[in-house]
This record gives sequence, structure tokens and C-alpha cells, in this order.
Amino acid sequence: MNATEPRRRWWPRSVRARTALAAASAAAVILVGIGWWLHHDVYRQGTRIAEGQAEEQVWALVDQLNEGVIPARRGTVLPYEVVATGRRTAVAYGGGMAAFDPGTRHVLPAPSEAREPGSLTILPLRIPVRDSNSRDGLDMAGRTHTVMFADISADELSSEEVADLGVAADAHLRVYVVVLPNTAKAIAKTTDLLLLRAGLVGLVLIAAVAYFAVRIALRPVEAIRVLTASVTASDPRERVTVPATGHEITALATTINTTLQRLDDAAAQQRRFVADAAHELRSPLTTLLASLEVALAYPERTDWPAAATTAARQTRRLQALAEDLLLLARLDTRTPIAGPETVDLTALASRLTEQHPLTERPLTLTCDSTAPAHAHGNPDEYERLLRNLIDNAVRHAAHRIQITVRNQDAWVVLTVHDDGPGVPTEDAERIFERFVRLDDARSRDHGGTGLGLAIARDLAHRHQGTLTLTPRTLGACFQLRLPQAPTPAEK
Repeated sequence: MNATEPRRRWWPRSVRARTALAAASAAAVILVGIGWWLHHDVYRQGTRIAEGQAEEQVWALVDQLNEGVIPARRGTVLPYEVVATGRRTAVAYGGGMAAFDPGTRHVLPAPSEAREPGSLTILPLRIPVRDSNSRDGLDMAGRTHTVMFADISADELSSEEVADLGVAADAHLRVYVVVLPNTAKAIAKTTDLLLLRAGLVGLVLIAAVAYFAVRIALRPVEAIRVLTASVTASDPRERVTVPATGHEITALATTINTTLQRLDDAAAQQRRFVADAAHELRSPLTTLLASLEVALAYPERTDWPAAATTAARQTRRLQALAEDLLLLARLDTRTPIAGPETVDLTALASRLTEQHPLTERPLTLTCDSTAPAHAHGNPDEYERLLRNLIDNAVRHAAHRIQITVRNQDAWVVLTVHDDGPGVPTEDAERIFERFVRLDDARSRDHGGTGLGLAIARDLAHRHQGTLTLTPRTLGACFQLRLPQAPTPAEK
């Protein structure tokens, strides 16, 4: 069991549940951010409303004092206090300031200097603590609040108005109004509760919608899974239904059908390969077995050297076929080239031209090159590739085989051209298939195994190159193109 599995038991395994959880988590983060922003915005707007009310109350109190009227203690929204120089008690107060007993001594400080009448001043001010009675429902004592105040000069009032207010003729009056955040806090708290309830309901709805939406969206995937599970090695012809919606599921179904078709083609090719290999192995085995049975049945009339020669020839053919089959099996595994070297194809082609054994027919085998041509790869595999091309040309050439090696741009181009009957255009690709022979009437003893060109092309592809049949008016010309490698002196 995986060591991390006990730690993840809480994590849902279903894609539907995971998607719902992810959607709810993302929505929760977004809603928290929106709630935080709304909380602060509502509080800020509530504070602005309270400040606007305080400003209106300040000017309303100033108007009353300018008329010589002492404001009433009740009927005000916010706490206020009117203090004057030369007076110990407050001129007027209300809105909760009575708990501080300003009639004995005013709570807020008297003006130390006169300010311009008609101007409004806003500043934070700490409300002092008087006694236990000061801690009323407003709970202002000992706290710092925003305070608005405006000044009035008594010398601008009439003597009667000054007398009514109970201040000296040269006194300066200051009207204080305390801005309380209680309303803003209450509104923000109410908004927070509403947002919390709406957010919880919204998260549940988002998770449910995401869960069922993914469940509906995954129905075609489940159908594809069921149909794919029914595909077996004995019957790989099953195909999934492609939805007509054109979304990602359609692309998935199309890709799965394409993959199944490739697997079906590969299985069919493998079956054909096995059948062809069995047929190729059966032919020399039959010849070898018949020769040995006849020799054993009539030992006194058997030419034993001739029988041994036939057995050796068929054995060599079996050995060559077995080696080709093993090489194809290794190439099909796509194993990487271990430690690729730099190979001079010009030198390799020249050496093979010189070392190629003579045949019963007079053939001229030449190699034409202008400079060294280097390519990365395995020297043995390059030698096998060129030998297969030369052997194929030797079997079909009439009199002459020409090998050319050239450096063209960033490529090494090697051609093997014979003057034989050539290859029909419609068979230009078919000759590279395994066990394909175009001259089926010829003797199989001299016709090879039918794997030489297939091996040569696989080796070319293995070295990031190409092997093609180029059209010629006379004979067949095979062109090998490989990426050019720098010479050892240039590294």
C-alpha cells in the first residue's frame, strides 16, 4: 500500500466530488474576498453617514446658539456638548453626555484659542473617564472618537442673547458633536450575517451544480470506458461512439478510435508477419527434411556430399532468416542507440565495395565519392544497412551497380543504383514491407528472405534518416538521407 494513502483518505476519489470540492473552495475564497470588501465598504459608508449627521447637528446647534437659544438635551441623534471660556460647567449638552455630569464640570476641553467662526474642525479626541456612572450604553469613556466642533464668539451676540446663554460678553463658545461608529458597526454586522448566510447557501448550490454538471459531462466518458473495456486481443474491432457535440469528449472518442484502429492494424500486421515468417521457415525446413529423409531411406544410392551441401545451404538460409527476425524484433522495441559514434559513410561504402564477394554473373560495383561523409550512429548497423542495399542491387542488376556518397547541406546522401529491370511506380513503397517479393517466380534460394529492404528502412529511421526509392529511367535507385555530423577535427 502506498505510504501516502492514509494521509489522503479525506480526499475524495471521485472526479465529480473533487470538482465540486474545488469549485466550492474557489467560490469560498472569492466570497471571502467579496465579503471582506463589502464589510469595509459598508463600514466606511456608515461612517460617512454618521459624519454627515454630526455635521448637520453641529450647524443646527450653532444656529440655535446664535439666536440665544440653549439647545434641548433631548431630541438629538449624537452626543454633544457646548463649552465656553470662563465657565466651569457646560453651556448645553445632550445625547448621552448627561452620564458624565457636565453640569458640574464640562467633559470636553474649553477652547484655548478662538477659531474662525463658520469653520468646521474634525479631529480624534479621547473622552475622559469620570466615574462609574459615565459608563452608559454608549460606552464612550476612555475611548478615542472622532469629534466635530465649531466656534462662536460671544461678542457677535446681543447682550440679551449672551445673558440667556449664561456666558461672559467676551467668551468664546465651542460646539462639540461626537461621531459614534455604533450605527456603522451595526450595519456592518448585519451585512456580515447576511453575507455569511448567503455565502453558505451559495457554496452548497455551487458544489451541487458542479457535481451534477460534471456527472452529466462524464456520461459519454463512462460509455467510452465501458466500450473500451470490451475490446479484447481476439476482437479489437470494437469502436466507441463519437458524440456529435464537437466538444472535448468528441476529440477523446476520435483519438480512442484512432488508437484502436492502430492497434487493430498492428495486430493484423503482427499476424501477417507471424504467418509469413512461418511460411518462410517452413520452405527451407521442408527442403532440408525431404533431402535428409530421402538420403536416410536410400543410403546406398545417396550422393552424400550433395546432400550435405543442400543441408548446409538450407541451414544457412534458416540462420540468415533467424538473424533477420531477431534484428527486426530488436528494432521494433525502439531501443535507443547506446553510445552513438561518428561513422564515415564514404569509407564504409568503399570498404564494402571492395570486400563484396564475386557473383556468378559479371557485375561492376563502383563507389563514387568526393569527400568524407560523417553521420552519428552505430557502425555495425550502418554496415548492415548498406550490405542489404548492395545485396538487393546485386540480385537485380544486369551489369553494373553504382554507389554515390555526397554531402548536401546538412545531410549525407547515399544512393545505390543498379541497371536491373527497376520497380513499378505503384510498388515503390510496397517493396519496403516485410516478406514482400515482386518477382515471386524466381527461386527463393537466390531471392533472399524478403526482409532486407524492410530492415534497411528501419535502420535508417532509427538513425533519424530516410530511405526511399527514387524514380529512374533505368534500373532501381535507393536513396539514403542521414543527418550530417561534424568531422572529429571540428568537435
